[in-house]
Amino acid sequence: MRRIDDQVFRLLLLAVTLAFAWILWPFYGAILWAIVVAVIFAPLNRALLRSMPGRPNLAALLSVLLIIAIVILPLAIVAASLVQEATGLFGKIQSGEYNFAGYIQRIFDALPAWATGWLERFNLTNLSGLRETLSSGLMKGGQILAPQALSIGMDTFQFVISFGIMLYLLFFLMRDGKALAERIREAVPLSADHKQALFTRFADVVRATVKGGILVAMVQGALGGLAFWFLGIHAPLLWAVLMAFLSLLPAIGAGLVWLPVAIYFLATGSVWHGIGLIVYGVVVIGLVDNLLRPFLVGKDAKLPDYVVLISTLGGIDVFGLNGFVIGPLVAAIFMVSWEIFISRRAAGNEGVGGA
Repeated sequence: MRRIDDQVFRLLLLAVTLAFAWILWPFYGAILWAIVVAVIFAPLNRALLRSMPGRPNLAALLSVLLIIAIVILPLAIVAASLVQEATGLFGKIQSGEYNFAGYIQRIFDALPAWATGWLERFNLTNLSGLRETLSSGLMKGGQILAPQALSIGMDTFQFVISFGIMLYLLFFLMRDGKALAERIREAVPLSADHKQALFTRFADVVRATVKGGILVAMVQGALGGLAFWFLGIHAPLLWAVLMAFLSLLPAIGAGLVWLPVAIYFLATGSVWHGIGLIVYGVVVIGLVDNLLRPFLVGKDAKLPDYVVLISTLGGIDVFGLNGFVIGPLVAAIFMVSWEIFISRRAAGNEGVGGA
């Protein structure tokens, strides 16, 4: 009878847990980012709490206000400027002021004869199809953006609610995060060593993904945008955000943006601009990851680049922008879980062999 009661209770526990997760699912992004921000800025809250012992509410409130001032407000300003630049660039493309097919044609015209012959062999010099593809792509982009623009007003309310929930949870996670982590640790039905490995890996991956990934990407994007602004390229902030976005993906990086621009400079006679951008991209932008990431994260928390790439792309496909964090996090927990399984199996085999 005792065993039946335990099984029924476990089924009930599983059912109510799934039901609670289903209720919270519409705001999973707000909950996720509240947890991520709390993990990243936990040292700030601890420092404030040491300076004002016995006042956890005030320390948590000051932590949230500082996060708003140094992170959220600057991001909001950048987002507003980005929308303006993207709108202007899209208008110039639609009006024909920017003709990407024409730019590519100028690059082809500047190529040596052997390169042109090689491209002709693979039928890559006919730009009529490229022009049609660009035109149809722009039309589809307009068709997609138009209804999105009309739905901004409806989405604003949902965004405000999610943002408010994120800040609300962030306050309590700052204030009670340590106690909540201990309760969760006690509830997980694993040995102390395995729980320690899982929780440590979780915190390491969050820091690696956000602090070591997003911050490094922001620095690389800012450096790339500064170079584009210096060279007089239109909408440097837009290209900076695109470079930062691509910098989150290992083995791809910001070079997908600045390298074609450098090639265009070289092909159109601006040799020094092209050479300077290549040197700047390789030496300055390229070395930021090698210099900053070990300092911000440390080598122990870093996942293999191929795992980060695949899990990030998969996470984006399933969860949207939140997948930048969810993908590597799931990958890290997957890897550490299998490491625990393999170590337990090896220990069991050794025990049998010893017996």
